[in-house]
Amino acid sequence: MPDQTAAHSADLVVVGAGIVGLAHALEAHARGLSVVVVERDARAVGASVRNFGHIGTTLQGSDAAAYAAAARDRWLSLAPKAGFDLLEVGTLMVARSKAELAVLEEFAAGHPCLARLLLPGQVRDVFPLATDDVVGGAHLPQDLRVDPREAIPSVAAWLESEGVRFAWNTQVGLVGEGLVRTSRGDFHGTRIVYAGGHDLDRLFPGIAEDHRVQRCLLQMLEVAPPGDVRIGPAILTGTGMLRYPAFATMPSAAAVRAEIEARRPELLDHAVNLMLTQRPDGSLVLGDTHHYDRTHAPFDDESLAELLLREGARLLGAKLTVRRRWRGIYAESSATNFLIAQPHPGTRVVAVTSGIGMSTALGLAPAVLDQLL
Repeated sequence: MPDQTAAHSADLVVVGAGIVGLAHALEAHARGLSVVVVERDARAVGASVRNFGHIGTTLQGSDAAAYAAAARDRWLSLAPKAGFDLLEVGTLMVARSKAELAVLEEFAAGHPCLARLLLPGQVRDVFPLATDDVVGGAHLPQDLRVDPREAIPSVAAWLESEGVRFAWNTQVGLVGEGLVRTSRGDFHGTRIVYAGGHDLDRLFPGIAEDHRVQRCLLQMLEVAPPGDVRIGPAILTGTGMLRYPAFATMPSAAAVRAEIEARRPELLDHAVNLMLTQRPDGSLVLGDTHHYDRTHAPFDDESLAELLLREGARLLGAKLTVRRRWRGIYAESSATNFLIAQPHPGTRVVAVTSGIGMSTALGLAPAVLDQLL
C-alpha cells in the first residue's frame, strides 16, 4: 500500500488526456512538477482526435488571440521532441463573391503581416481544385496543421517517456480537495486540473449550469480527393468568415451573412463551417455542422451529411466519395470561450468552450498554472 500511495501521488493530477489535459501536463512538467494524468479510455478518442488538425492562430480574437499566439510557439517546439509532423502551411481563405473578397481585403489592410491577398490564379496555384466562381483569396501564413490522430498520441507517449505517469482506462468518480477518486483507487495531488471536456457536467453540474455549458455536436466526413491532388493549407470559405472573430468583426461580414442567408440559408440553420484539410494519405477532412444541446439524440441525420457533400462538391468541382463519417462533441458555452473555475482550493476545472482547443490550449495552460501555483 505505501508503494501504491506513492504511485498515486503527484504535485499535479490532471484528469483528461485530450489536448487541454495534455497541455497542462506539458506545462507542469516543464516547470519541474511531478504529474499524473488520469484518462478514462485507453487513449484519447474525443474531440482532440476528431478535428481538422487546424491550428488557426490568425483566426482568433480577444483573449483567444493571445492564447493562440503562445500556443503556436509551443507547437513548433513540441513537434520535433514528440516526433510528429507539423506543417507550416498556413490557411487559405477562399472568396467566392465580392462580399467575401471585401472581408479579406479589410482584414489584410489592418493586418498586412498576417494575410497576403491572392488573385484567382494565385488561389489555384495553392488550391488546384478551385472552381471558376473563385474571385480571390487570402493566405494566412501563421497558421499550422497537424494530423491529430498522430499528434495527440505522440504527445502523450513523449510525456510518458519524460516521466509523466498516465493512468489509462481509469474512470473518475469524484474530484475533491487534493483527491481524485477513481476506479483504480484514489489519486492525491497538491494541485488538480480537471479537463474532462464536454463531460464536465457529470462531476460539476453547478459549474456547467453557471457557465451555460452544453454540448456542440458536429458532423464530419472524410472523402476521397478528386484526382491525385495535394493541398497544403487548410481551406476555409465564407462561412468561416462568419465563425471566426478575426474576420467576423470586419465591416463587410454583415454583407456575407446576408448573402448566405438569401442564397443558402440552410448553411446558417445548421451553423455550417465549410472547410477542409488533407490527411497524409490524401483523404480530405470535410466539415462541419454544429448543433447545440445538453443531451443530443443518438441518431445522425443523413440530410446533414448530404448538405456537407453538396457544398463540398460545389467547392471542389467534383462529386465526392465518402471514406469515413463521424460525429465530434465538444463543450460549448455562450458565456465564455474559456471556462476556468475553482470548485475548491487547489483545483481548477478547465475547458475550451468554443471549439478552438487545438489552437489555444497550449497557450491557455500556462495562464491556468500561473493561477493555480
